Amino acid sequence: MTHPLQFIGMISHRRSSEIHPASGPVLDLDYVARFARAHEEGGFDRILVAWHSSHPDTLLTATHAAYSTSRIGFMIAHRPGFIAPTLAARQFATFDHISGGRAAVHIISGGNPAEQKADGDFLDHAGRYARTDEYVGLLRRVWTAEKPFNHHGEHYRLENAFSEIKPLSGIPVFLGGASDAAIEAAGRHADVYAFWGETLEQSRELIGRVRAAAARAGRDPAGIGFSLSVRPVLGSTEEQAWRRADAILERIRELRGESFGKGNPKPESIGSKRLLEAAAGGRVRDKRLWTEVAAAVGAGANTTALVGTPEQVADALADYAELGVSTFLIRGFDPLEDALEFGHSLLPATRAAVRARQLQAALAHG
Repeated sequence: MTHPLQFIGMISHRRSSEIHPASGPVLDLDYVARFARAHEEGGFDRILVAWHSSHPDTLLTATHAAYSTSRIGFMIAHRPGFIAPTLAARQFATFDHISGGRAAVHIISGGNPAEQKADGDFLDHAGRYARTDEYVGLLRRVWTAEKPFNHHGEHYRLENAFSEIKPLSGIPVFLGGASDAAIEAAGRHADVYAFWGETLEQSRELIGRVRAAAARAGRDPAGIGFSLSVRPVLGSTEEQAWRRADAILERIRELRGESFGKGNPKPESIGSKRLLEAAAGGRVRDKRLWTEVAAAVGAGANTTALVGTPEQVADALADYAELGVSTFLIRGFDPLEDALEFGHSLLPATRAAVRARQLQAALAHG
């Protein structure tokens, strides 16, 4: 099965990044709208609306962004366990109608117990993934059931569950996490498995594990798409790009002060630990995977980068495409400005690079 090449950006509720302390109102509606439109005008396919236990609600933020745009899709981060799966299913189906069929959900089981507890969740890592497994299965069932149904599981008990409102044409489910439990859940439920910017070797191994889990679940392994999250740092020349990368690292050093380089990964996030393993292998891995930011901040999120000209970064992304990645989630350290630049240069260059590789492969196979 061939998965179309797609690009996902990321919008936030106000301007902030590793090099920009949060500024403006907690929910800057004008910024959200401008940020969303920048991605739409730049040719992105979707935008991620990320989750944090202290941030504004993701679904409501996405609804505002949807009213500010007309085409771009949304990938709304959602943590199971805080509302019933039946209610979540109706909320996402409702948003799908409001947005004209632009909904996708990114299921995050949680890798930081402290943040989970802030929302009242005290399950351990294994318990959270067992709940996710049951929860996503119920989401899909509510979205497709033609009559009320009952369910009696480990975490949820339902009687006559039903939703009158259904997704317009299906809501894609993205699912991340690199632990064994996460991989098994992805194998059963994910339309797209999402992971952070690892080395090519790490990525090949992870993709293989997810496909094997899909096979164990009785699914066609080729049916799962893969999404790679990475932070491009661009320049008109390679030298200029690396000067910018060095400036980013120096700015992080300035902001973090004595804590620079002492960040800790999310305690139970295998993904964080894998990024730090990549960083331990050197400042630059493969052609241009830059790991120093991940090392500096503890790799608690998408923090590895690809550094170079748009054409060089596109070539590196094409390497991942050859492994089976069809979706790239990219965001910059200067969030709005970089989104505009990515749309102008990186997206067209990557599409061209991937097409060239596909044509080359087709010719090689006759």
